[in-house]
Amino acid sequence: MSGLARLGLVEARARLRRREISAVELTRACLEAMERGRHLNAFITETPERALSMAEAADARLARGAGGLLEGLPVAVKDLFCTAGVRTTAGSKILANFVPPYESTVTAKLWAEGAILLGKTNLDEFAMGSSNTTSAFGPVVNPWTPPGREPPLVPGGSSGGSAAAVAGFLCPAATGTDTGGSIRQPASFCGIVGIKPTYGRCSRFGIVAFASSLDQAGAFARSVEDAALLLQAMAGFDPKDGTSADLPVPDWSGGLSGRVKGLRIGIPEEYRLDGMPAEIEALWARGADWLRAQGAELVEVSLPHTRYALPTYYIVAPAEASSNLARYDGMRYGLRVPGRDLVDTYKRTRGAGFGAEVRRRILIGTYVLSAGYYDAYYLKAQKVRRKIVQDFEAAFTRCDALLTPTAPSAAFAIGEKSDDPVSMYLNDVFTVTVNLAGLPGISVPAGLSASGLPLGLQVIGRPWDEATILDVARALEEAAAFRALPPGVPEA
Repeated sequence: MSGLARLGLVEARARLRRREISAVELTRACLEAMERGRHLNAFITETPERALSMAEAADARLARGAGGLLEGLPVAVKDLFCTAGVRTTAGSKILANFVPPYESTVTAKLWAEGAILLGKTNLDEFAMGSSNTTSAFGPVVNPWTPPGREPPLVPGGSSGGSAAAVAGFLCPAATGTDTGGSIRQPASFCGIVGIKPTYGRCSRFGIVAFASSLDQAGAFARSVEDAALLLQAMAGFDPKDGTSADLPVPDWSGGLSGRVKGLRIGIPEEYRLDGMPAEIEALWARGADWLRAQGAELVEVSLPHTRYALPTYYIVAPAEASSNLARYDGMRYGLRVPGRDLVDTYKRTRGAGFGAEVRRRILIGTYVLSAGYYDAYYLKAQKVRRKIVQDFEAAFTRCDALLTPTAPSAAFAIGEKSDDPVSMYLNDVFTVTVNLAGLPGISVPAGLSASGLPLGLQVIGRPWDEATILDVARALEEAAAFRALPPGVPEA
């Protein structure tokens, strides 16, 4: 049965529909894999009873010839999505015992399509981090950590638990959220596929908010085809989310061709950073060669305001976090630490409930929004953000998609950058522009570093054009033929 946990979504769906396997068998195999993989600390909450109950219901529907897009397929959910009756923590002490009475729109769509909930995955607290080390429930371990290595490697963040669970074959796919690279960077570190769609493509209703103008749900899987299928089930208009786009959801999985002949692929010159590792530069050049060999035209483009993207992001995101996290005061839900009076209760609750990184970002955000600094920092950052959007608009008059590295390095060790927040923030140097501009982006595993760790390539597309980046990603996937497995995972 353990071999069933190796199946991807598309293959498992085909076998379920042919009645070669049952949803219960597939779910049991994943639950057993989760038990064996607990050393990764990928899950905060496991839901085996619920999973088996959902699997039995899926088998009954399949037996009748019915079922949705994901009927009988087990998935993991980042613990930022509210799940009715199932604890949702956001990786924070302040929500450690919070059980939502309602369902996020994204997860509701998954259950309506027949997906099965395996559990809630670990994450950086309130999605604030690039390493999955800020979680109140302990760090997640990257499955690519060599045996005996201490300290182990990070999986990237903030969606590190989802990435580790998929890369470690604990589940075939998982949801994530991406505010500045939190799907694409861990996908690169863990050697899997991660897609962030256009802002507004997936509803944010029921997702614990970090930075509302940047947050977007997306998908992790071990292939582009699987990622397209999961995203298709997650996406769609939601009247409960004022930023949700009232657009039809294309058949991304059925329409996936991988053909890039005739496409123009832009190479942004500003992504060639001083001090970028030679192996990252070489992988990027190899990716361009792969696309050129398949008939794409490579063109140089300029994104001149890229140099300002990180400082802009680290003004806008903390400002929005400061506002969003003001609701956690110990009065209505979550942790409460009693104090001498109301203000003292607020202080004690928030001091005990929030970790160091969350407190840091709240303070930064409150500062840039304060009287006397709003114009100098926040307003200026919003003006630069508009310039970044205009850069992409100009670039897309010359190309159909952009090719860049996903991250400036392979996975690093837990604790390696904990004392240097700026160094940690630099992990998002290639990804934050996509969030600031609201564009779709996808990371595909494309090679190994000199130390044998995964490296990813990123494809960026026009707004609402997920279909093109999925095709370009599929072409890269076929050319790269990435078959490497994490240590300890035997060949199938």
